[in-house]
Amino acid sequence: MDVIITGGTSFIGLAVTETLLKRGCRVWTAVRPGSSNRKKLPDHENLKIVDLNLEEIERLPEAARAAGLPEGSRPVFLHMAWDGVGSAGRSDRAVQEKNIRCSLMAVKAAAALGCGRFVFSGSQAEYGICRETTAEDHPCSPVSEYGKAKLEFGKQAGALCRELSMKYIHTRIFSVYGPGDHPWSLVNSCLKTFSSGGHMELGECTQKWNFLYIEDMAEVMTVLLEREDLPGGIYNVAGEDTRVLREFVEEMHRCCGGKGTYTYGKRPPNAEGPASLLPDMGKIEELTGWRPKVPFREGIRRTLESVKERG
Repeated sequence: MDVIITGGTSFIGLAVTETLLKRGCRVWTAVRPGSSNRKKLPDHENLKIVDLNLEEIERLPEAARAAGLPEGSRPVFLHMAWDGVGSAGRSDRAVQEKNIRCSLMAVKAAAALGCGRFVFSGSQAEYGICRETTAEDHPCSPVSEYGKAKLEFGKQAGALCRELSMKYIHTRIFSVYGPGDHPWSLVNSCLKTFSSGGHMELGECTQKWNFLYIEDMAEVMTVLLEREDLPGGIYNVAGEDTRVLREFVEEMHRCCGGKGTYTYGKRPPNAEGPASLLPDMGKIEELTGWRPKVPFREGIRRTLESVKERG
């Protein structure tokens, strides 16, 4: 299988790329020129790097052909490039509107490349603040500009893909963790602080939460890319372990040998507000047979090892 990827140097993008290469796929990944993360990509004969900014994505067809994508290939397109994913960017309407414009250009580029399927990395932020189990047909009321933009792109991209005779798959990704994630993520912050005997000031952490280990995330995204028989539409991507967030924090504290301390109620909610994550994974499990394999405690053990290695 030939795969075109944007955002391939992101936390999730790197993991998906490695999984695809292990399965014998050929990958062409668009990377921002001068990106410091390009060195994280594996040196592999089946991986070709295409130097392009998100704003230049309309040039991807000619650039991918120049990088060896054969004429007549029917690649699958995985679009993960998206600016403004940090706290400040999630509230920046201009940044998020630019993401929509550039991502719609990516849909057109995919059609020009002869892609039959376009897979997009959406977000649970599209649902907004939920207090109940969330299936794919749950009403969406996003709070942040980030969530609004992901939702709006999905609507426009789905219609454009139908017009261009491509199948559109929209993943709504919940909370992914593991080695390689941003050092300021909740999991990495807790593990680094606790393992060094420090103190963590946290929010209330009384909402329900759900975590998915990065290797499981890469596996399910690969399944969605490989399975030509899957219907288009929205797919929740999450783990099966949903608990009150405090339980996850306290399990991380135990995994660090009980070192360090923490206090709840000291930090304000993030840009999405005090949302709970209660994903319904019935659709993707029924249609693909995929189930996450790595339990939270094992994933934390592996992540903790990487945190200690980085110092």
